[in-house]
Amino acid sequence: MANDKLQIDQNELAAAWQRTLPEWIKDADKCEVLADESDPSALRVTINTAGHQAYSFDFKVCYVDSREVKVEVVDVEKNNVAIDERTDPMQQLIQDYTRHIHECAQALQQLTHA
Repeated sequence: MANDKLQIDQNELAAAWQRTLPEWIKDADKCEVLADESDPSALRVTINTAGHQAYSFDFKVCYVDSREVKVEVVDVEKNNVAIDERTDPMQQLIQDYTRHIHECAQALQQLTHA
């Protein structure tokens, strides 16, 4: 398992995610993917929902190995104010976006799986 580490530059990976993730989320939603400066095997993903809801979801996406990612919710904001993400509607959105992030990771496997 130790040799199943990511073999791709973190910034290159973030750029690939930035290109690919919009294909998996709603057309009107916006996303930003950055390399996590404190963790070389992680990315920071921010998804801003469309419409007047103005929700912003921050996720940390860690590569467990070259194929599998672990997704953590870091923060949820509405109109730039942190809100409680434990409510049912928020949990539903978080589950949807988490699924889309996993789908994106699968779509990028030819890049990440050496």
